[in-house]
Amino acid sequence: MVSRVEVHPGRYHDSVRLMQASKALQEVAGVTDALVAMATDLNLSLLADMGFDMAAVAAAGPNDLLLAVRAENEDSVGAAIRALDDALAHKAAPAGGLDAPEAKTIGGAADAVDAHIALLSVPGEHAFVEAMEALDTGRHVMIFSDNVPVEHEVTLKRRGVENGLLVMGPDCGTAIVNGVGLGFANAVRPGPVGIVGASGTGIQQITCLLDDAGVGVRHALGTGSHDLSEEVGALSTLQALDALDEDPAVEVISIISKPPAAPVAARVRAAAAECIKPVVITFMGENTLEDGAGEILRALDRPVPSYASWDIDQDDHRPGTVRGLFSGGTLRDEARFVAMPMLGEIGTHEEDSGPTFIDYGDDEYTQGRAHPMIDQTVRIDRLESAAADRSIGVILLDVVLGFGANADPATELAPAILTAREADAAVVVSLCGTARDPQNRDAQAQALRQAGASVWLSNAAAAMEAARLATTRSST
Repeated sequence: MVSRVEVHPGRYHDSVRLMQASKALQEVAGVTDALVAMATDLNLSLLADMGFDMAAVAAAGPNDLLLAVRAENEDSVGAAIRALDDALAHKAAPAGGLDAPEAKTIGGAADAVDAHIALLSVPGEHAFVEAMEALDTGRHVMIFSDNVPVEHEVTLKRRGVENGLLVMGPDCGTAIVNGVGLGFANAVRPGPVGIVGASGTGIQQITCLLDDAGVGVRHALGTGSHDLSEEVGALSTLQALDALDEDPAVEVISIISKPPAAPVAARVRAAAAECIKPVVITFMGENTLEDGAGEILRALDRPVPSYASWDIDQDDHRPGTVRGLFSGGTLRDEARFVAMPMLGEIGTHEEDSGPTFIDYGDDEYTQGRAHPMIDQTVRIDRLESAAADRSIGVILLDVVLGFGANADPATELAPAILTAREADAAVVVSLCGTARDPQNRDAQAQALRQAGASVWLSNAAAAMEAARLATTRSST
């Protein structure tokens, strides 16, 4: 077996392009392991976990490109390196034809198209300049980028309020505008519900639960995960709430957030009380996303369903604690809220002992990497580690479908789930998606179930099942 590790200083590529390059290398004949990523602390840790020699990366930093290949022989290594060059050099033809100039800035793109919203996905340190330019062209902004300083977020949102423009983000992964999904949105039907969400996966879970109940969404305006912090003060949430209240096609409004700062939550509640339309507030730690969906349905005088599950009997699993491996921060927070009455205090970091639920979509895990809803490498590695750890009896994870997400997450996860089940660990999956998503939700559920996991459409129900399994097995 031959291994090679290289560092290319100052060579930056988008994390999605790097994920695609990693997959291209892994498909080369004779290659057994490959990693192409920026040399962030997380990626260096992953490289060490893969057993590569770390001497070559001693001086590497987050602005340097990391290449690691393990293959059967030197010819395969050479083929992998050539595949890397091809993958990173590939560019799609410009939409305007081969002779159309490619826009280099938001301003240049704005001059070329008649659009009302600019969607930014650039490294966090560059997002402020691009977003400000978009606002100056009179466009609303959706900032997919994370790792943006909070002072930049406040400045952008204040400028947006002054100009009557909505700033969605930073760290805004999901939105629906006039029924059109942006970012990690799901294929949901149009309808009378308007959502304001300081949470991407929170928006996805509620819209999917509503869709399963036959109710659609007109707008879901993401505000970014920090909007209800004390520093930001719900600037975008309050602005979006006013806009939805004025939209005649919206009949019920929903506000979703991770646990907000107390004074900001009070401000949002006061604004909601002034709305003409009914407003359903779902703050993690107070009620669940399934509860919120139920309140919306009742406000529309629609029946509240019992959401489907593909459950299997795992009561004979090995004893041990629960490890939660999440790609969605709100789904992680909701699972903690639901499980803590049964499990006690639940940690949120890898170094914590006992029950631990980790959000691998958090900023600290996504620097230089694609979001785990796209690139599952880190979570698969942690799933395999959890399966090998005999102190862990139950593994809980979310699988989030939709546009832009991993094209076939169940196929990638299935071998690691099967390994965990063969080691007698229970595996519970919260599957967030709709029947019309490009990944085919029901086929994904079946593949996960065939690997040995129980699968639940409600994240809260999945967390309850994981807690039940842990407490039932440990008491017998």
